[in-house]
Amino acid sequence: MSEQIRFGIKTSPMHVGYDDIVRVWREADAVPEIEDAWLWDHMLPLAGPKDGPIYEGWTLLSALAAQTERLRLGLLVTSNRFRHPAVLGKIATTVDVISRGRLVMGIGVGGTHQPSDTAGIAGANPAIAEYAAYGVPLVPPAEGIARLAETIEILKRMWTEDVFDFPGRYYQLTATRNEPKPIQRPGPPLLIGGWGPRMLRLIAEHADIWNIPGPPHIGIDTIKERVGTLDAHCAAIGRAPQEITRSVQLIVSYNDPAATRSHIHDLAALGFTHIVLGLPAPYPPSTPTWLLTEIIHPTQSTLP
Repeated sequence: MSEQIRFGIKTSPMHVGYDDIVRVWREADAVPEIEDAWLWDHMLPLAGPKDGPIYEGWTLLSALAAQTERLRLGLLVTSNRFRHPAVLGKIATTVDVISRGRLVMGIGVGGTHQPSDTAGIAGANPAIAEYAAYGVPLVPPAEGIARLAETIEILKRMWTEDVFDFPGRYYQLTATRNEPKPIQRPGPPLLIGGWGPRMLRLIAEHADIWNIPGPPHIGIDTIKERVGTLDAHCAAIGRAPQEITRSVQLIVSYNDPAATRSHIHDLAALGFTHIVLGLPAPYPPSTPTWLLTEIIHPTQSTLP
């Protein structure tokens, strides 16, 4: 294997208690083979009872950052629609400081009207009711990408400049300051989630890590096609594709770990080297140890 597969976990904080999430993260913090841990950024449950519990991602991430020591951490992925970019920059800076420099800045477009390039993708826009409930308007995909591009520039400038103005099309800032700066310099690594052809151009330009949902949410043939699209965008701008870590989210099957391992093999063949294992709730006892025994070690021993 040309590059070792790295593993993380994701605890989507819906229909699960805070103490259960803390338990899994603390246990994972003691398992070196699990390198990172993730939450998501939703305000309502996307599955199950609509009146079930769910926690706000960045608030919860801050609490977990203070209760772990080793894991890199972030949101898969922050919605660019929920927070003004400068407010998000301050929040992310604070979490990087609390975690002593372990934040990965995961971000995506957020709520947009149904895109036209979702062939082979199941449930491509499941959060329409969520945005309506919280008074956040959906925007056309092209506007969402343009807004995200402005956010990325604002974040980078907040993390590196003493003071600046930003006269953007969608966001305007005057004499913006951000102190202290993040512990990581020039800032936390940037993970961008998305799979549309237009998004992949932005990812080629800016991302340190590209994240995409894996099977069955997105079929392996569609993923292979999007890998080729990203490589073509990188070639067009003169960037080596290998500079961008390829990351994927997989929902773990507690009843059929062999199926999860099979998906990892398929994705590794496409050059994905970062696998985030999504953990359905309720979490089994000693979940990280189970992952090590049933998913991580068997996969590592069988990859070339």
